[in-house]
This record gives sequence, structure tokens and C-alpha cells, in this order.
Amino acid sequence: MLYIGVDLGTSAVKLLLMDGSGKILHIVSKEYPLYFPNPGWSEQKPEDWYTQVMAGIKELIQDVDKSQVAGISFGGQMHGLVILDENDQVIRPAILWNDGRTTEECDYLNNVIGKEKLSQYTANISFTGFTAPKVLWVKNKEPENFARIKKIMLPKDYIAYKLSGVHCTDVSDASGMLLFDVKNRCWSKEMCEICGITTDQLAKIYESYEAVGTVLPEIAKELGIPESCKVVAGAGDNAAAAVGTGTVGDGNCNISLGTSGTIFISSEKFGVDKFNALHAFAHADGHFHLMGCMLSAASCNKWWMDEIIGTQDYGKEQAAIDKLGENHVYFLPYLMGERSPINDPLARGTFIGLTMDSTRADMTQAVLEGVAFALRDSFEVAKALGIHIERSKICGGGAKSPLWKKMIANILNVKVDVIESEEGPALGGAMLAAVACGEFESVQEAADKIVKIVDTVEPEPELVAKYEARYQQYKEIYPACKELFRKIQ
Repeated sequence: MLYIGVDLGTSAVKLLLMDGSGKILHIVSKEYPLYFPNPGWSEQKPEDWYTQVMAGIKELIQDVDKSQVAGISFGGQMHGLVILDENDQVIRPAILWNDGRTTEECDYLNNVIGKEKLSQYTANISFTGFTAPKVLWVKNKEPENFARIKKIMLPKDYIAYKLSGVHCTDVSDASGMLLFDVKNRCWSKEMCEICGITTDQLAKIYESYEAVGTVLPEIAKELGIPESCKVVAGAGDNAAAAVGTGTVGDGNCNISLGTSGTIFISSEKFGVDKFNALHAFAHADGHFHLMGCMLSAASCNKWWMDEIIGTQDYGKEQAAIDKLGENHVYFLPYLMGERSPINDPLARGTFIGLTMDSTRADMTQAVLEGVAFALRDSFEVAKALGIHIERSKICGGGAKSPLWKKMIANILNVKVDVIESEEGPALGGAMLAAVACGEFESVQEAADKIVKIVDTVEPEPELVAKYEARYQQYKEIYPACKELFRKIQ
């Protein structure tokens, strides 16, 4: 049988076709617009997602036996607010995960309601990217739209609804809404009351590997696939990426270098960082995970290459970098503010340490190192919790860079395992579809049989020592700039 994984990203949707053995048969990518109507705002039109998903599926399966398509599942950008009216029509453009407009609402939730209560209700505190403060923003700033809300959904779940007719979500994606009781895997009635909504306005919750239904007859006809094709709940992009990299079970780690950057630590037991610097979420394997998320990772490098120095030849720029651990230029990668672990939407990207002999290569190197240093900030929180990590998988667009992988191995002082497929969320989505269709008994079994390590980047003691000294300097920069960021807004 054949399984489709849909990775609904921020700049494009990636669709992957996998057979029952885990072999990837075809990959298609379709882009859609991203809108910035005000500084710090970030929106997309859900209708654009659906149009490109349908076009992508048609292209993906055009040369295969369509009758063999047994399941479709998802990995998707998290936290985005999609609101539907009583006719299931989109009320306004989706407010995305990297949107920073909800500072006032976050301050209200964290400081008036209180971080202790939020953590008690949801295992997390409020961040500007989360969904609950977005709901409050619509309530406060667009009351006419708030009054029309019949359903509150997440990006990938809107696509699942369009395919199946079911208002659904999964436990991993729901965990990032600040409306979900992570420990008990159910909606938090207290948080709904705080936000002025009811649980009826939220979608039905499924485990990531559960089928929510089958494709609607008109969808089956348009795509040429069986009406028995299952639509499977899927997972938030980071949990789906973790499935796609085999980061399931207890104590495994995955680093994702996508538009955002994450450190993802899977756990069989529920646990909360007492400072809430890391997110405590439900995992797609039926258990839990801790996650540190930075808002700008590979997007920092894309910004630097495309917008500032004006080149598409990323490899050539990195080839000029030859003195690792010796760079005197530093870069704070806070181009969209920052989440983990500093939770500061006013933080900004910053170069520091420039001199007359600083080169283009030094600045390129600083951007790559800055992202790795920021990932280490979250890594240090995990270490403080007593979590010992010796190795990590890696995925995302940035993982294609041998230089970046080497930096991460030495800055974090961990072995970095490179897997055969770097398709992360799309592969994870296809694997979840296969589990739901009975191809594998569990997510763990699917990961064990499909995910293969093909290389390991080992940390080098001398380089680890150099980067340790650099990191100690790096981590003093943000505290020194924190108040300045507030003054320059």
C-alpha cells in the first residue's frame, strides 16, 4: 500500500509518497505566499494551503497506482490560529507561529492569570506564538470576528478537515495551543474560560497515529484515490519530524534546523521544567517530550544569504569558512524575537564584535554559529534538569550543510547522527498514516524499521574547548542588550 505525508510548512507544503516498506517513492513541493501586514505580524491564507496541497497530491501520485493509496497524514507548522464561522468558512487570514503581535495578551496571561496557574492547567506558560494569546488578541482587537467563531483550528487540521469533513486535531499539535491539558491529554476548561471560548469551539482530539475518518467522496473522485483512504490525525511539525528521525521512546534527541530551530527530547514520562523555559508537550508516539524552540534558525542563514549579501550559492559562502572556534564576530539570531529559553518577543538580531578586518566569511560564520549557540541555550536547560544527552539526530534544510552539522556537534559537544532521509515531518506524517492503516503495530516499530543512520559527526575535543570559550562569551550578549532592545522598539 501507499502512504502520503503532508508537511505543511511556513513557506511551502512538502508532500511525500512512501510504500509499506518505508521506501520514499516521490516528493513534491508547492509554495504559497506569506504576508507581513504590520511589523512583527505574520499571516497566511488557509485557502492557499488547501489549493497547493490538492495540486501537490495530484502531482505526487500521477505515476502510481492510485488505488493503492491507503492513508494520508500530516506534519504541520504549529500554533497558527485558523478560525471558521458557522458555515466552516475562514473568517480571517491565519495568524502564524512566528507572529509577535500578542505581547499584551501574553503579559496578561503570564502576569495577571499567572505562570503558575498556566503551568498547572497546561504544563506551559504563554509565548507570543502560542494559539491562546492569539484568540485573546482577536477577542480584544477584532471583536466582530471573535463573535463569528464557530471552530478554532490549527493549520494542518484545517487541511485534514477539508479532506475528511472532520474537525480534528492531535495531542502533539494541541499541546502548543495553551488550551490543552498536556498531562491528561484533554482540553483545559479553565483555559477556555480565561479565553472566553468553549470546548465545543475546539476540535476533537486524537492520538497522532489515529484515523479521524476517510476522504470525502468528492475528494476521492478529484484525486482518483479510494474512498476508503484514511485521513490520519498527524502531528505538529516537530513531533512529526521526531517520528521521521526515529526520535521516539525514552531519552532520544532530535535537532531540527528548519525555518525555526528546535531541540526535541522524547520521554516516556510526563515532566515539566520548573522555569518553563522548555515546552512540555504530548508526543506523537503516545508519550511526551520536552522541546526548546527558537524562532529563527535556517531562516537566519536564508535572510543573510538572500537579502543581505544577495547570493543563492550557500555552499560557496560556507567554503570560505576555515577557522572554526576562532571567530571574534558574534550574531544573536533573534530576527523574529525569541521563544526558548528567553521568551522575549522584543529581542532582535544583532552582530557584535566587528572590526576593520572582519570579513564576509566571518559574518557568515557568525550567523551559523549564532544559531548553534542559541540551540545550546535550550540544551543547557535540559542538562540542568538532569537530562544527559550524548547524541542527537538532525533534520531540516540546515542539516544539509556539513559545516553546520560540525558546528553543532562541537558547540553542543554531542554526537550528531545523520539519517538516510532528511525529510523529517513529511516522512513522519507518512509513517503515522502507515501505523493507522495497520502496516506497523506502533510508532516505535515503524521508526525501528524505517529510520536508518548513515553517518555520525563526532565532536573534536580541541574544537569543543574552543567553542566552550566562545559560548561563554556569547551568552553574555543578550543580557547586556536586553534593555536596549526595549528602548529601540
